[in-house]
Amino acid sequence: MNRPIRRVGIALTVLLLLLVGQLTYLQVVDADNLKNNPLNVRKILDDFNRPRGQILTSDGAIVATSTPTTGGDFKYQRTYPLGDLFAQISGYQSFVVGNTGVEASYNNVLTGHDVGLQLSDIGGLFTGKDKTGNVVLSISQQAQQAARDALEGQRGSVVAIDVRTGEIVAMFSNPTYDPNVMAGHDTQAVQAAFNALSQDPTNPALPRAYREIYPPGSSFKIITSAGALDTGLATPFDPFYPVVTQIPLPNSGGQSLSNFGGELCGGNLTESLVHSCNTTFGQIGLDLGNALVPAINNCGVGVGPPPLDLSPGAVGSAGPAAGTFQSDQPGFAKAAIGQQDVAVTPLEMALAAAGIANGGVIMAPHVVHEIQDSDGATVKTIENKPWKTCITPQNARALTDMMVQVVQRGTGTGAQIPGITVAGKTGTAQNAGTAPHAWFVAFAPAENPRYAISVIVENGGKSGGDDATGGAIAAPIAKQVLEVLLGV
Repeated sequence: MNRPIRRVGIALTVLLLLLVGQLTYLQVVDADNLKNNPLNVRKILDDFNRPRGQILTSDGAIVATSTPTTGGDFKYQRTYPLGDLFAQISGYQSFVVGNTGVEASYNNVLTGHDVGLQLSDIGGLFTGKDKTGNVVLSISQQAQQAARDALEGQRGSVVAIDVRTGEIVAMFSNPTYDPNVMAGHDTQAVQAAFNALSQDPTNPALPRAYREIYPPGSSFKIITSAGALDTGLATPFDPFYPVVTQIPLPNSGGQSLSNFGGELCGGNLTESLVHSCNTTFGQIGLDLGNALVPAINNCGVGVGPPPLDLSPGAVGSAGPAAGTFQSDQPGFAKAAIGQQDVAVTPLEMALAAAGIANGGVIMAPHVVHEIQDSDGATVKTIENKPWKTCITPQNARALTDMMVQVVQRGTGTGAQIPGITVAGKTGTAQNAGTAPHAWFVAFAPAENPRYAISVIVENGGKSGGDDATGGAIAAPIAKQVLEVLLGV
């Protein structure tokens, strides 16, 4: 064999080996990635032409289910019997615009592709039986409906959490939308509905509870209090802060920080929280200085989003930048009262309250309690994991006592529940150019906390105006939902 022929033979052999190697890689090594690629039309068609598990509430109501169709391109139709009540949790399964919510984050379970689900029924692998999984939420229909009813159509959110586990037991945002339209098989109708939803100025597709950030106003003072206690700057009863209507802000060109309504306010940390004294907490922000940032980071603010099991997930909160106190002292004073650079989700404020209730430990939030096989047998219970440590156990108890006083004789009396001790904090957050947001965060029973809750009513809701405070607007909403959760 002459040299040119030998070279051609070698080249052909190399090319053949490369081809075999590439095919092996695609069919074995990268098979799962290709199969689950959102651009893989065959994968999408397969998902719509096989059974899909149910999404269920903790009290057994069907949130999402699939039924066989009698015609058309797809064998199954996904429906959402509870309509818009769970839309921002379940999300939707759409051939046109993709999957969101639990439909996306637990897709492998619902389609039966989850490894744990398959291993639970080895025999099914040999019989050719279609394997699906059900997803059971930690949220009950009853609690979700209570959150919706309490909001009374006002724009805002309610988030309630089991403080011991991190399980979300209610999470509703208004406005919302009907996911059934998005799951339709008429591609033009679905696209038109999606476009209308995206262009709606009220943004009903936005899960405000965990994907929108707001200034928290005075509800944030529980986090500032945690920082003051844990750094040793203050105790509940010492020092005594001046009783004044305003304090000057250093390096501000003459700015001052005033109390709500220009009232005289001050005293120790407990009295200042009870009466929500901006002057006291602004001074605490100045006294903490750069130590304010790690203190609020400990409670989950400014450190990235909490690990929520939804797709897309929660967004992160914002706070002042580390090491910037000397260049922005007025900003730190305002941040300590939940204004200026501070912006949080309602979920984040519920987590902060839950952390205080749980002896300082914030558990990672999740909306799913367990995974079941198609026969309803439990395959996996979602693990509860700690996320952050907000405050020491001793100081958590002290801050709890302070928050109880807020509800018993301070700005949060609207959240009182007969026979139940509620710990809470109001917030009336200034929002540039519009009426303030009304906030309330709480947990109960204070002696042995079970549930934490966060409520925001955007721009004061139906009342509107500068007198629409968190105590008047948001606290009664929290009360209504806590009463349902606690069965009173």
